[in-house]
Amino acid sequence: MLSDKRRGGVENSSGVARPALRAHFIITPYCHLHTPVSPLIEKVSEHKDFKKLLRTRTNVLVLYTKSATSGDSKLKLLSDVAQVIKGQGTIAWVNCGDLEGRKLCKKVKVDPSSKSDGADLLHYKDGTFHTEYNRPATYKSMVAFLKDPTGAPLWEENPEAKDVVHVETEKDFRKLLKREERPILMMFFVLAGMNVHPAEFDGLKQEYNVKGYPTFCYFEKGKFLHHYENYGGTAKDIADWMKNPQPPQPKAPEVQWSETDSPVFHLTDDSLDGFLEEHPSALVMFYAPWCGHCKKMKPEYDEAAEYLNKDKNSPGVLAAVDTTIHKAVGERFKISGFPTVKYFEKGEERFTLPHLRSKDKIIEFLQNPQAPPPPEQSWEDKPSSVSHLGMEDFREALKKKKHALVMFYAPWCPHCKNAVPHFTTAADLFKEDRKIAYAAVDCTKGLNQELCKQEGVEGYPMFNYYNYGKFAEKYNGERGVSDIFCRTIPQVKKKDVEVLSW
Repeated sequence: MLSDKRRGGVENSSGVARPALRAHFIITPYCHLHTPVSPLIEKVSEHKDFKKLLRTRTNVLVLYTKSATSGDSKLKLLSDVAQVIKGQGTIAWVNCGDLEGRKLCKKVKVDPSSKSDGADLLHYKDGTFHTEYNRPATYKSMVAFLKDPTGAPLWEENPEAKDVVHVETEKDFRKLLKREERPILMMFFVLAGMNVHPAEFDGLKQEYNVKGYPTFCYFEKGKFLHHYENYGGTAKDIADWMKNPQPPQPKAPEVQWSETDSPVFHLTDDSLDGFLEEHPSALVMFYAPWCGHCKKMKPEYDEAAEYLNKDKNSPGVLAAVDTTIHKAVGERFKISGFPTVKYFEKGEERFTLPHLRSKDKIIEFLQNPQAPPPPEQSWEDKPSSVSHLGMEDFREALKKKKHALVMFYAPWCPHCKNAVPHFTTAADLFKEDRKIAYAAVDCTKGLNQELCKQEGVEGYPMFNYYNYGKFAEKYNGERGVSDIFCRTIPQVKKKDVEVLSW
């Protein structure tokens, strides 16, 4: 166990842990080291700077060395790691061999000289000591650890997986197929085993029709025969299959909804108008057979129809139209998404009802048909100091601003909705400064999807900081007033800024 002091360096004088805040990387050049070190690795020597580092970062891996050169091999490795985890974690270095560093190491009770290689790696999470880094000192392991410090080790590091051959490159893959006499079942997946995301594996993905993960490919004597498709199979299922490998059986064609015993009235281009004249109160679901949301809604719609369509005193009936077949109906009612549910009264369209998805809601609506609540006003349509940008004006607009914080978002994303009022308030605080911009990009709109892909957006919301239009770093600080701007702009004093969090 580590002493409280070793875990320390993060408490104030009263012994109360200070709250952890995220912060961006501070770039510090190194010119005196034998090994080239990434400027993304922070050199820390004073205890106050160390406490500030842990107070302002949530995910920190610290390398302690007994001298300036004893950690050369690890520093070289960590320099490569730092490039990949930029924006997600921080790597710091403390040289316990110099005067200030020795004082710091003594305060936090770390003695790298006790290690055989004169180096010690410790991880700090949310401002406090988390764990000693005891996984393999490899690029892949360290990147995986810093991306998820509390997650499980890589698959190939699991002792129980010693019989699984993990392939790292296409060259190794080809060698394995050439030398292995026994049948091979190869699993393509996204974290360990075989990383098929890099462009170097595009050829393999195309060759073996890898379109999703996991994908299992069966080989005999170096030749691909077929896929194994029982993705939910147990160890016994896989072992039994390997004893008698068979190609995937052709799937039975999916039965059309209209051809099942569904109680829903299934309409066509020709029958819709007559049906609506005959039934003065009707809900019609416009759908596409391939639509996942439609498939999810079908059982609820069927159950509601079982109750409504067979009751003589029903307040209304349920019908459906496959608009991939009956295209005239889809064009007539301007159906652009699936499922679309519309309410008709005496043959006339009254309401479009995007909120009706469950049996209970459907029945409740027909018992008392009411107009749906007005759609929520989009963020872009609300007056604010945030600049809403798109593919056509994104780069030109940011070139004119010395500092810009851009929020990439999706309107349906709950975390984005929570962030919007705070981001808007922050923009208002800086609205008088022409050098500063708070901007937003709706990644679900048209060409913006490509823009967000170009900017590396993988989830929502994501915040990028730009300097005169050039990407500088991902912003992982408080999701209110940007701590980046507070430190970057001299005239903005911290006491003048209300930090908002959620």
